[in-house]
Amino acid sequence: MRKLPPLGALRVFEAAARRMSFKHAAEELNVSATAVSHQIRQLEEMLDVKLFERGTRQVRLTAAGKVLFPVLRDGLDRFEQAIADVRRQRTEKVARLTSTVAFVAKRLAPLAGSFRETYPEWTLRLDASHRMVDLEADADAAIRLGGGDYSGLITEPLFADRFAPVCVPRLAPAGAADLRHATLIHYDWGTLRRHDARAPVWRHWLERAGVTDVEAGAGLSFTDEIHAVQAVVAGQGIGLLSLTLVAEELASGILVQPFDLTLESDRYDLVYSPRMAERPATKVLRAWVAEQFCDADCRGLRHGALPPL
Repeated sequence: MRKLPPLGALRVFEAAARRMSFKHAAEELNVSATAVSHQIRQLEEMLDVKLFERGTRQVRLTAAGKVLFPVLRDGLDRFEQAIADVRRQRTEKVARLTSTVAFVAKRLAPLAGSFRETYPEWTLRLDASHRMVDLEADADAAIRLGGGDYSGLITEPLFADRFAPVCVPRLAPAGAADLRHATLIHYDWGTLRRHDARAPVWRHWLERAGVTDVEAGAGLSFTDEIHAVQAVVAGQGIGLLSLTLVAEELASGILVQPFDLTLESDRYDLVYSPRMAERPATKVLRAWVAEQFCDADCRGLRHGALPPL
């Protein structure tokens, strides 16, 4: 059991600290200034610490009050947002799915219509972000690319990504030796993976292909994966790109894959909080994502894992 002071006293303290006035806090809470002062004094006695320095016409937070206030303010903000979400979900069915900017743009957005066809009573809300979204407050589930280690969360494998050289048909080289005359397009993985032996970069692909006379770092480099894809589609060079992200362009013939050699990259996983597992929105997303992205191995692993909606 959590050892917390009464919520009412904490709410009074938060209002007084935010307004820096017992009077204004009393007006906001529709109580008397005396009641505010009494509640805060009781809270100080419970905590055995002084929270306000009281002046004639103003109050100031003590060091202890400055520690407590932002945590309490943020907690009440999230509490308020969660209540609003619960109320909204009584009248609308919203499934919130988050993933990287590139995956949302290239794979999820084009498939959004199929979600609506399968679940016409639901609204799919896609969040494109590179930050780690709170999988209780801000989303019902996430599709993440990585090593599959997400502490405290349920992880359901989808498929492993693969990278290969791709380009527009007119730039397709006849052999690996022709890459000496090509403009190589790179996605910069950043400092965390720059020296990773498993990072899907041109240097590793050329080594696997046995090509030694091509400058692996030359060409065009982009810090945004979508920009690298756009440069390749525009015919600016040959890019070592995610086959997952350019699947549509390869299928339509806009891009071609001139070599069979590929590099295996990280795995895409469906990830969600154990506390959200039985929520209808999470169940809907699990079923839809499995239908769209689960490969044969994944389907075998997860056979029978989806509970009824």
